[in-house]
Amino acid sequence: MTPSDAFRHVASRPHEPLRTFHPRRAPLSAGREDALARLWPRFGFSVHDPRSPVPLRDGALDTRALFGRSAPVVLEIGSGMGETTAAMAAADPARDYLAVEAHLPGVAHLLGLIDRAGLTNVRIAHGDALDLVRSVLPEESLDAVHAFFPDPWPKARHHKRRLVQPSHVALLRSRLRIGGTLHCATDWVDYADAMLEVLTADPFLENTTDGFAPRPAHRPVTKFEQRGLDLGHEVRDLVFRRVR
Repeated sequence: MTPSDAFRHVASRPHEPLRTFHPRRAPLSAGREDALARLWPRFGFSVHDPRSPVPLRDGALDTRALFGRSAPVVLEIGSGMGETTAAMAAADPARDYLAVEAHLPGVAHLLGLIDRAGLTNVRIAHGDALDLVRSVLPEESLDAVHAFFPDPWPKARHHKRRLVQPSHVALLRSRLRIGGTLHCATDWVDYADAMLEVLTADPFLENTTDGFAPRPAHRPVTKFEQRGLDLGHEVRDLVFRRVR
């Protein structure tokens, strides 16, 4: 299979939820092509391609088979180029990290990071994270959900595509164990305010701090985030815990 067929995006059909990301095509460097060819069969699977083997047990994702052990699972939504996922997984070997990324260069780059760091607690799914959650992740199966710098969809008419909105939060929260955390971060002030409002309104979630949280030391500053800081953007973290 080639990237053009194995990693294609399936468009939303009428009456299906809107995508919270905009699919982009970008060429792969020779190094990323090599990483994809060598490492994808071991560390990756596709959300949408039925030819990509997904370990299932009774219709649900079998994380024990996927990672080769039983451990708490962290879902990383939109892992980007993977630097944050790789760094956090390396510093947190007791938990397993399932990164979901829609853009192929980021998938390939994270595969290379996994390989170079010798990480065993990271797996990658290519495609729409919400589709994965809806279809194969059972309730109360996750220790944490991370959504760092999701697309802000700044135009008002596109706000309906934002990841952090009531229906999506309810879905993600339902997959958290009691006591599990939903951690979001953004450098768009209006989106941060909207996130705070939506998360605070969920009756099953509790803010771990008063308003926005200080950036946790375990969340590394990525190149993307640093570019925003250099432009004067304010980065805001939100950490909420499922309480019931």
